Amino acid sequence: MVAVADPEPVDEVRVGLSTASVYPENTAAAFEIAGRLGYDGVEVMVWTDPVSQDVEALRRLSDEHGVPVLAVHAPCLLVTQRVWSTDPWRKLVTARAAAERLGADTVVVHPPFRWQRAYARGFVEGIARLGAESGVRFAVENMYPWRYRDREMQAYAPGWDVTDEEYPHLTLDVSHCATARGDALELAGRMGERLTHVHIGDGSGSGKDEHLVPGRGAQPCAAVLERLAATGYRGHVIAEINTRRATSAREREADLAEALAFTRLHLRQPAPAPPPAERRGEAGR
Repeated sequence: MVAVADPEPVDEVRVGLSTASVYPENTAAAFEIAGRLGYDGVEVMVWTDPVSQDVEALRRLSDEHGVPVLAVHAPCLLVTQRVWSTDPWRKLVTARAAAERLGADTVVVHPPFRWQRAYARGFVEGIARLGAESGVRFAVENMYPWRYRDREMQAYAPGWDVTDEEYPHLTLDVSHCATARGDALELAGRMGERLTHVHIGDGSGSGKDEHLVPGRGAQPCAAVLERLAATGYRGHVIAEINTRRATSAREREADLAEALAFTRLHLRQPAPAPPPAERRGEAGR
């Protein structure tokens, strides 16, 4: 039997934890848990937790736990419409400034809601302009149609499929792909070199955005990660999972540890196997 070398880790890809993954615990708890479990950093979800909005508080947490901030998720949710101003462009400028001060290289942003008409009209060009003004990437995230029973509503503009627009940088969210009833591996292929940020999670294809631990749903999470390794991906991979139903802090941390182990396992690029021994022998005859 021919021995095959152990896989080598892709050192350039850092695996981070979204601070949203510890909810209902808070942002401070996310830094502490990320450091204890061995994550390479965090993505700060800016939401209603005051600490998530406070750059100096975030810097102190990063220093205290030795956990760098890899990305800032701009406040794009319905519950954060008044966080960092009601002006969506001001939110993005503030998110960029926060990323710069925290040493993060990426701002994650959702497409506008359809009712944000003025924002949506100039969104594609505006995102390109904001990104060109600094070294911070604005990575626009794939979304999904909203469904209720047999009805479907297009909630985002220009659209939820971000590959339809000329965004310079894209975020692949695997759970959102499941909710859209798509295939994350196929979507990653369409994103191509514009894919610069990944939210790893899973989903069953229901109408809900589930954010399951990778490997517990129907999406090809392992294949997506292996593709990243094989194609020389150099962005970050962020575990963004839902632990709200965890019955204890111990169960929550077990889920977060499993997500980290799964992600690191499948980001390892196997070394090419040597040719079979009999072929080498034949070649030397």
